[in-house]
Amino acid sequence: MAFTGNYMCTSFKNELLYGVHDFDASTGDTFNIALYDSNATIDASTTAYSATDEVSGTGYSAGGQALTNVNPTTSGTTAFTDFADETFTTATITARGALIYNTTPNTTSISVSNPSVVVLDFGADKTSTAGDFTIVFPTADASNAIIRIA
Repeated sequence: MAFTGNYMCTSFKNELLYGVHDFDASTGDTFNIALYDSNATIDASTTAYSATDEVSGTGYSAGGQALTNVNPTTSGTTAFTDFADETFTTATITARGALIYNTTPNTTSISVSNPSVVVLDFGADKTSTAGDFTIVFPTADASNAIIRIA
């Protein structure tokens, strides 16, 4: 097992300060979620999407699927954003975790390609056989949203 937890990627934190990522729901960047098997070595140091150890199977295409952004907001001193739940339909796959990455980053200040945002560890292999494989994101609030900056 190479997954060791959920992480906000360190490179993502740096890229925020360069204005690389825009999470606006209507005009923002496109963020994808790619699924990986238990051999994948992705963690906080992951800087970009890679096809290495990405799952393959019916109902899944390399690079994953585009997510639906939820507008960023704040509560108290915490800013946060989230995504709508994502389903890979009629999928026959086994995944141990996922990577959320930006397919349309702003490269005005720095050069990046498919920069990583968040690593998700499912805690164990999750399988679907000719069925829906759904990623359920936590509640979009200051304590639970998938991306929180306090």
